[in-house]
Amino acid sequence: MSLLGIAPVIPVVVIDDLETAVPLARALVAGGLPVIEVTLRTVHALKAIQRIAAEVPEAVIGAGTVRTHGDVLASVEAGAKFLVSPGSTPTLLDAMEASGVPFLPGVATASEVMALAERGLTEMKFFPAEAAGGLPYLKSLGGPLPDVRFCPTGGIKLSTAPDYLALPNVGCVGGTWLTPADALAAGDYSRIEKLAAEAAALR
Repeated sequence: MSLLGIAPVIPVVVIDDLETAVPLARALVAGGLPVIEVTLRTVHALKAIQRIAAEVPEAVIGAGTVRTHGDVLASVEAGAKFLVSPGSTPTLLDAMEASGVPFLPGVATASEVMALAERGLTEMKFFPAEAAGGLPYLKSLGGPLPDVRFCPTGGIKLSTAPDYLALPNVGCVGGTWLTPADALAAGDYSRIEKLAAEAAALR
């Protein structure tokens, strides 16, 4: 399964309140964004992945901020269908490759991209996108490394996403703008569905 071709945007979600996980996932799916990355940044993350996997079967739920072998095992056990890491180490790559699920390893430099390409990997997360050089950097990578495709994440907004998606080496983008904290706090899932629909229409 290529994670980069399912939807133009992968929502990057932080779950602070476990009770928001399922309605949030349903709103994103209803808006046209079935691929959802729940970051392992809160104590509720793994349980949120478990609940979404069980109660929102139409969602392709994954784990983000995967940093260790333990994160890989716990995420897959919770029901994650894919893994995303902020960076890459040989140990983490071995664990993700052994997991049996698709993964997007994080890169920020040409050398990191080449190291992953040597392992036969051609789909990666470019992070932190804006801070690491953004559009000009990704465009430059496309020349010497035309066989690699990216999901840039970090600092991307609805207004800048189309520019990234226009690059031939970008398959999709990751975004946090789809789940505003105030909308989650208010339980305003219709707003989240609307934001998802706007993002889904980018392709």
